[in-house]
Amino acid sequence: MAEITTIARPYAEALAGLARDADSWKAWSDMLALAGAVVADARVADLIGNPAVPSGHVVELIRNVCGERLNADGLNFLHVLGENKRFPALPEIARLFDEMKAAQEGTLEARVTTAFQLTDDQMAALKAKLESRFERKINIAQEVDTALIGGVVIQVGDEVLDASVRGKLGDLAATLKA
Repeated sequence: MAEITTIARPYAEALAGLARDADSWKAWSDMLALAGAVVADARVADLIGNPAVPSGHVVELIRNVCGERLNADGLNFLHVLGENKRFPALPEIARLFDEMKAAQEGTLEARVTTAFQLTDDQMAALKAKLESRFERKINIAQEVDTALIGGVVIQVGDEVLDASVRGKLGDLAATLKA
């Protein structure tokens, strides 16, 4: 994972510079998310990994799938990725770009994973506590993972708070083995 992030970061930073100069953060974010989803598809990934398929064909495939939602700058960016054989980094580029976009907007992205779906009131209370702790606006996305058994795992940037039953059981097992 660190290697793909190392590869993706310069691309994301370059795009952030373009977005900052043209005030086109949302447009770039939308294009990267869409193109990243296309590249992440198993069938497209197989084409990308096939040395017999030229990168220009992959760019055309992505352009055809994205249609009008991909502008000329986005298409040029795909050509650069193709020339450098960096299509697999596109989802990570999109993720890093969205982090930079959030920082530009003064917000943080939080991913909340729970064993059960939280109510709107619970999410609002959790969001208020996170905004108070980090002193910034927080955008929350919730995921449900029944393997947690109970509790919550909160990831804000690089910080992770694991208050899940599964996490506590793992800590107990590690303590008992020591």
